[in-house]
Amino acid sequence: MALKSLAIAAVLLSGALLGGCQNTLIGTSVPDPKLTARDREMMALAPPDEARIPIARYQVSDPTGEAPGTIVIDTTARNLYFVLPGKQAIEYRVATGAEAYGWTGEATVGRMVEWPTWMPTASIMERWPEFQAYRAHGPLAGAYDNPLSARALYLYQGNRDTLYRIHGTNEPSEIGQSVSSGCIRMRDLDVIDLYNRVHIGTKVVVK
Repeated sequence: MALKSLAIAAVLLSGALLGGCQNTLIGTSVPDPKLTARDREMMALAPPDEARIPIARYQVSDPTGEAPGTIVIDTTARNLYFVLPGKQAIEYRVATGAEAYGWTGEATVGRMVEWPTWMPTASIMERWPEFQAYRAHGPLAGAYDNPLSARALYLYQGNRDTLYRIHGTNEPSEIGQSVSSGCIRMRDLDVIDLYNRVHIGTKVVVK
């Protein structure tokens, strides 16, 4: 009986150690951000995909080497990092630009908008003629079904809008893929969390 008890204890201890190692490798989960009344209203109307996708927002050892407060997007791994003090970072899963439309470089956050309106760019309307209709009826109002969804960070180089954004998405199931026209898509809860941490002038590195 004593040997059996020792064996059970060893198995439990082994499981706990393995679980601890797994958590260490993945990182520490970052809680969901505080939502505004409008956030709660809009997200209650969103498709259920958003709630079904597991949280993949972790505090990890910083892999970027950038200064605290910097946003770094690894387009190959499809991860976005917000660098914290103490060689730590928050890691978010993102969708990045499809091969033909990817963009890399350095920029700064030049504008920040909650539940932004969306207007297709001239290049989007050229590639997909069905979007020409927006020339007549104007931008799509900010809402849960808007392609920019909950938040948008507009990337600038100097005073020039690059036309690339870090934004929410109304297609959260595509997170982790290369699908966009160059912009960086995030789950709504993730982009709200990031939005709450940055400011106009935040450095952004896309590589």
